[in-house]
Amino acid sequence: MQNSTPSPPPQTPSPFLSSTPTTTSSAAIPILSIKDPKALLSIIIVFSIFALLLFLSSSSSSSSFSSSAASRHYRPDPFLFPNQQAHRIIYHDNNSSDPTPPSIAYLLSGSKGDLGRILRLLHAAYHPRNQYLLHLDRSASDSEREKLALRVQSLPIFRAAQNVHVIGNADFVYPTGSSAISFTLHGASILLRLSPNWDWFISLSVRDYPLITQDDLLHIMSFLPKDLNFVNHSSYIGWRESRRLRPIIVDPGLYLSEKTDMFYATQKRVLPNAYRLFTVTNLVCVPKKRKSSIFRGLEGAWKHIRTLEWKWKRDVTPVSLEMARSLVQERVDPYHSSFWRTETMEKVIRASYCSRDACSSFTILSRNFIEFCVVGIENLPRTLLMYFSNTPSALSNYFPTILCNSQQFNKTIINHNLVYANSDTPPREKPQPISSTGYDAMIQHGAAFATGLQLDDPILDRVDREILKRRRGKVVPGGWCLGGFANDTCSVWGDADILRPSPRARILERLLVRLLSNGTFLSHQCIDE
Repeated sequence: MQNSTPSPPPQTPSPFLSSTPTTTSSAAIPILSIKDPKALLSIIIVFSIFALLLFLSSSSSSSSFSSSAASRHYRPDPFLFPNQQAHRIIYHDNNSSDPTPPSIAYLLSGSKGDLGRILRLLHAAYHPRNQYLLHLDRSASDSEREKLALRVQSLPIFRAAQNVHVIGNADFVYPTGSSAISFTLHGASILLRLSPNWDWFISLSVRDYPLITQDDLLHIMSFLPKDLNFVNHSSYIGWRESRRLRPIIVDPGLYLSEKTDMFYATQKRVLPNAYRLFTVTNLVCVPKKRKSSIFRGLEGAWKHIRTLEWKWKRDVTPVSLEMARSLVQERVDPYHSSFWRTETMEKVIRASYCSRDACSSFTILSRNFIEFCVVGIENLPRTLLMYFSNTPSALSNYFPTILCNSQQFNKTIINHNLVYANSDTPPREKPQPISSTGYDAMIQHGAAFATGLQLDDPILDRVDREILKRRRGKVVPGGWCLGGFANDTCSVWGDADILRPSPRARILERLLVRLLSNGTFLSHQCIDE
């Protein structure tokens, strides 16, 4: 009988094993089965999720690397701002009582042919802590704006600090229309987005120039509350009612792509009663030489002021209202004390006209107030924007009216804008150079800026040489400049927080102390005259 080996029982196929037997080993190797779609689907889902997570992880790390590389490319030089570096331990000097310097946002503007002037203004007012936004209006060509941007990028300190910017999409700006408000708010909103750290906003044109270094200005303003606003203002309208408030205009800068004449309507409008109007006032025009008979009584003084206002006598010199009052207080009265002490004459003085630049809209505004005007939840700024949209010289009325009609800001205003206006030029005539006597008065005035200066005025070279210590084509040296004077003082730089104020800072300090005294500060805020 033949022995036969019994055949093994048939094996039930496992869903996770292949049905094909192996001859190399008794242990089966698990292989995915294509016969069970549910199992295959579950495995595919698991691997898909894993692959997706792996992809997202690699993508995130790649994106984070590129963004950090970009931030390293555009990050300001750490030698200028060592206190802003991550993981840096700062050891403060307990003996130092100086506060951290503030930062100022500058809006610098010019027009066709002003490329050289706006660059000179930038160099004269430059400091690494500040922010600068440059604008050549639409009268200038695109090539001028491109040259301006290239010139800015060519200077190493501007690239290192990353604080100078040029507006590419230019606006038309009519100084006598409401497009000046639109442009100012446009520039302020850009500066708000560019930096969260600046404290004050200053708009300068190429007719303006600094009279002190930025080290002086930042040093003095570092001791001031950050909510102060410097605006010369008065509620006494006077002749402005008929010439600047009641007329109705249409500013072509708001709706035309080419520059044209302003349109004036024949109708007049009434003044508002929902709020009180305030306007910028800068200077007082008083005669250098006069006959005593002119000042016999109030009526004669008024007549003489009106003569200066409309006919423009060349024997006048600018005197601020505060200076006029100090003459009386110090009993140094070259005219007649009764003339200055009369309340009515103060109103006449506030309304007197000096020159086309004397009543400029120059202001120094706090960041809080700028945010209130641009993104504030109260509707007052937008309401007044609509009201002044068809008013001549709207910018000179816009900010003072908002400040004085806002309960939040009407106690933060100082009735002085820290500017000296050149009134050696009659209205509608070409600007004249400042004389040597006018230069001495300008320097002793204590102002931080001068306005109404002409192109290449020799007085600018004197300011550069004697006050700013600035060489042609160079920025004003400050405490952050570490280079030798024989080469380029600011070609090597250090900490931008280090200030080196000059003796001229004392002149500005004395002016601010006088303005902030109890008898001056509160008594000159938004007075209803």
